Amino acid sequence: MNELQRSKIILKILNKTYPKTPIPLKHKNIFTLLISVLLSAQCTDVNVNNVTKNIYPKYNRPEHFVKLGRKKIEKLIRSIGIFRIKAKSVYNLSKTLVEKYNGKVPKTFKELEELPGVGHKTASVVMSQGFGHPAFPVDTHIHRLAQRWGLTDGKNVVQTEEDLKRLFPKRYWNKLHLQIIYYGREYCKARECYGISCKICTTCYPNRKKPIKTKKA
Repeated sequence: MNELQRSKIILKILNKTYPKTPIPLKHKNIFTLLISVLLSAQCTDVNVNNVTKNIYPKYNRPEHFVKLGRKKIEKLIRSIGIFRIKAKSVYNLSKTLVEKYNGKVPKTFKELEELPGVGHKTASVVMSQGFGHPAFPVDTHIHRLAQRWGLTDGKNVVQTEEDLKRLFPKRYWNKLHLQIIYYGREYCKARECYGISCKICTTCYPNRKKPIKTKKA
């Protein structure tokens, strides 16, 4: 079975398992989606949602965070990992949006990736989930699963993203990256499946007996 055959099987299983894919990060608008994605680095979506549910009803525009200032932002997100670095990014990002974009989130990869604290993965999520533009955000979890499922031998998320975009038609990208995340959390967990117990792994690799090790991104 080659990688293209595996990709078709995987897509079929994922579409059956997750016909609907709600966005896991709670948000009020595209700006708060951007902030939540930025906050989610090295942190669970659940933790981010628990923190932002008390923030977004009151603060949900760049102007609000500029007015708050870094120290107050730090207090609001204190329970999130590396909160000081993230507070600085949130403040500088908000300031840039107010000064350069009239408080609006830009709609291009280039402009998003030039914003403070925003990398390619964050920009991809906003383009995909916020603007509906075809994108394939790849984090360390998707990188691990793509290796485990034989879709890539990428040494980093950039290479993995290129391989996944090559294998799957563009019309599936926005939904597919969420399906992979949900499936990994529920069935193909890093320390439970090991590439030998979930439906995708057993279908694609029926003869695999030993746990597979994946390269870190």
